[in-house]
Amino acid sequence: MINEQGFSHLNAADQPAMVDVSGKTDTNRVAVAESRIFLPEIVREQFNGTDIHTAKGAVFQTAILAGIMAAKKTPDLIPLCHTLLLNGCQVDIHMEGEEAIIRCTVKTTGKTGVEMEALTGASIAALTIYDMCKAFTHGMVIRETKLIGKTGGKRDFTSP
Repeated sequence: MINEQGFSHLNAADQPAMVDVSGKTDTNRVAVAESRIFLPEIVREQFNGTDIHTAKGAVFQTAILAGIMAAKKTPDLIPLCHTLLLNGCQVDIHMEGEEAIIRCTVKTTGKTGVEMEALTGASIAALTIYDMCKAFTHGMVIRETKLIGKTGGKRDFTSP
């Protein structure tokens, strides 16, 4: 239900409320989100073609695990977010120029979408890269986190 102002997470008394999805039909849902993190030259020099290795370990491998764990914990982090059984979560990281590009794809079959799970997974993977590389420099910048696309539910979405 949407209140008079058009917000689905506020009830008629303008108080926070979880959206009731009980009347919705289960559909296959997929969401893809992306985060980009600028890595200064001192960090890029550590890239061996597949990963960055630091005293803390393999950066991309650790960030992939962190992104998957974060996607699974999204309702613990975001108020009013539904708890979902995830059918799949994949995090891919690659270098593109001066940036590490993180893509998080999340799948479920359910009554509500997985956009927040994909965005959370991509964001936490970027933060993990920052954390693991900050001994080299604090000059890293998480430049962008955005939804690339989603399918399932009322309408599909593709980022322009």
